[in-house]
Amino acid sequence: MNFPYSKKKWMSISLAAVLTTALGAGSLTASANTGSDQTKAPATVQASNDKTITQTGTGSQSTPEATTGEELTLEKAVEQALKTNAALNEIRLDAKNADLNQSLTYVSNSDLPSDAIASLEAAQQKYYNNAKGAQAKKLNALYVKSAESKTKLGAQDVYYKLIFAQDDLNLKKQSLARSEAQLKVAKAAFDVGTNAKTDVLEAEMGVAAAKAELKTAENNLEIARMNLNDFLGVDLTKEWKHISSNKQTAPIKMTLKEAEEKALSNRNEITQAQEELKLAELNVKLISDFTAASTLQGQMARNGVEKANLEIEKQKRAVTKDVTEAYLNLNAAREAIDFSKSAKDSAAESYRLKNLRFENGLATTLDVIQSEEALSKSENQYQKAVLTYNLAVVAFETALGN
Repeated sequence: MNFPYSKKKWMSISLAAVLTTALGAGSLTASANTGSDQTKAPATVQASNDKTITQTGTGSQSTPEATTGEELTLEKAVEQALKTNAALNEIRLDAKNADLNQSLTYVSNSDLPSDAIASLEAAQQKYYNNAKGAQAKKLNALYVKSAESKTKLGAQDVYYKLIFAQDDLNLKKQSLARSEAQLKVAKAAFDVGTNAKTDVLEAEMGVAAAKAELKTAENNLEIARMNLNDFLGVDLTKEWKHISSNKQTAPIKMTLKEAEEKALSNRNEITQAQEELKLAELNVKLISDFTAASTLQGQMARNGVEKANLEIEKQKRAVTKDVTEAYLNLNAAREAIDFSKSAKDSAAESYRLKNLRFENGLATTLDVIQSEEALSKSENQYQKAVLTYNLAVVAFETALGN
């Protein structure tokens, strides 16, 4: 039906009056602005120790965090894991026992005087076995060091997942608040006859969906906290006041070639293969000194050297492939942050404009609800993109052998 201009204007003024009466002047616009401002939430982090800042309204404040329990930072999580992680402590004990066993073997082999060694078997018992024992001790130390590094990275992983679970819960609370505000507006408009009952029902559906997602987020936060406590080796029910810091969004400065070189010098797989080569070469030398390299035993020993060299090259290829894949995933995750932030900003602006159109009678409740859903989705996608990047940083550090 076509209304005269005066009647259209009256309907617009009437709806605006309803909104002002129901919520107070400017509150619906404030709700839209909250969504828009939230797009600014995670500020660009230049270093792993920077804070993430959330901007809302006219002021700025830290991202809402857990307020109960002992304070937990990323550094403290790593420190705690190095002390009480069960798997790491088992590895340390295994290494100590292996070293003790080797010490006993070394004493036994060292009893043989050099001038009494007249056979290959005796030479292998004194020199080869002792060299193998020394190698085992060196590799045990490297293994423990590697386990400690992986524990540090593992602590970062579970810590990031906890703070992002908290951030996701905060987003779900904001989404529910927007949905409840929209329901309040829809009911007020229905009461004065400017909105249909379907608008109220649609708004109620939006609130119900937001509550369901909030409950899921609360559950995910509890699981993330339990996983963190389990990894740290503390009481599974321990409460933490976790600080939403250390989120990384800055691009890496290392080139792929530099990453490959660092990984090749750091990774224990290559060190172990190189140690095996030394043992194989020692075996060839002992055979040559006490029998002859041309014997079948000598030929097998030379084959052992060749096999050890092949193993080194195999491990180098595997490490190069591993670090290249981690590097590419890291860069892709970093670019996804920019794309998802752009989408989030656009969704927030769309939500703000839809609210303004609704205030002036140019949009329906369903339009606003759909716009809010799109905003919530884009906020979650941005949050997941930042989480994915942070976890990709952990994977990259692991690939480097740090």
